[in-house]
Amino acid sequence: MRQRATIRMMNIRVECYSGHRGDETPQALWVGDRRIAVAEILDRWLAPDHRYFKFRGDDQGIYIIRNDVVSLEWQVTFYQDPQMKPHAVRNERGGDA
Repeated sequence: MRQRATIRMMNIRVECYSGHRGDETPQALWVGDRRIAVAEILDRWLAPDHRYFKFRGDDQGIYIIRNDVVSLEWQVTFYQDPQMKPHAVRNERGGDA
């Protein structure tokens, strides 16, 4: 029997800093009662309906979070556990992709 993977985005609470341009930059996120401080912003980008931030947390995890520009809700869209070792993706011929 085949199993289906279920992907659900997690709503979170985010503390932001509003800089001189009025842009809100995440400083920490709350998942339940756990606070994860933003140690380093790695990337940021805009989509028509969301603002995205990729950062390293003080737990050394890599996160991508997004902010809905209409509802103003924040969601985690990606998380990489710091204990997971990155590995090369192999193509069909056995070489690195």
